[in-house]
Amino acid sequence: MIKSLITAFQMYSRIPMPTIEWKPENRRYALCFFPLVGAVIGVMFVIWELICAWLGVGSFLFGAGALFITVLVTGGIHLDGFCDTCDARASWGDKPRRLEILSDSHIGAFAAIKLGVYLTLYTALLSESYGTSVVAVIACGYVLSRSLSGFAAVTFKAAKKEGSLFDFTSNTHKNVALLILLFTSATSCSVMLATNVILAISSIVAALITMIYYHHMAYKEFGGVTGDLAGWFLQVCELSVAAAAVVTYRIMEVIT
Repeated sequence: MIKSLITAFQMYSRIPMPTIEWKPENRRYALCFFPLVGAVIGVMFVIWELICAWLGVGSFLFGAGALFITVLVTGGIHLDGFCDTCDARASWGDKPRRLEILSDSHIGAFAAIKLGVYLTLYTALLSESYGTSVVAVIACGYVLSRSLSGFAAVTFKAAKKEGSLFDFTSNTHKNVALLILLFTSATSCSVMLATNVILAISSIVAALITMIYYHHMAYKEFGGVTGDLAGWFLQVCELSVAAAAVVTYRIMEVIT
């Protein structure tokens, strides 16, 4: 279990960890600990909001700093998958061609454009959450998105029999992983609901809709899921949660 924990943080974060051998038995429960990376981001996000409020920092700097935290902790591994997926989808090629593009380490024009739009939009949404209960909901969203991503990795069909995602899922104790991932999903949703019921419902629904679309898109366009597609889903899910929470909060303000 401890080695699986270390493996999860080595793979999905840049948090310093002891070096352990990359072998199947050390990855058996790694996906179970994937949501903990989101918990670290969520805690740092809340602490950053408290520091900014104490110092009187503006909303834009808060949003930029919050986005930086996500990249700092993850090292941009999921953004890499987001970019590869954007390039593959923009090619309009057949499934083998799209899978080939996913394996290409170079970034194309479409990925660069969509990455710029994504980062701008995400920063703006995070800026709008400053000083509100939306911050707590978004913080929980980092756990929920990883729980759903892990759940999809275990239950969705793999597009190919190789790659980082296949290495993780092929050796995963699936029953244990599903149980823990369902527990972390329920826990994150419960904390959201305890913070603000309406914001929580809108954010949870947004996350689930994103997951349904992810399943449809992955199967139709790629024949299943891959590590890059999982990264795309995680980034889009986090953006969807933030957008749903912020928009709902502003609508509630107008109504009341």
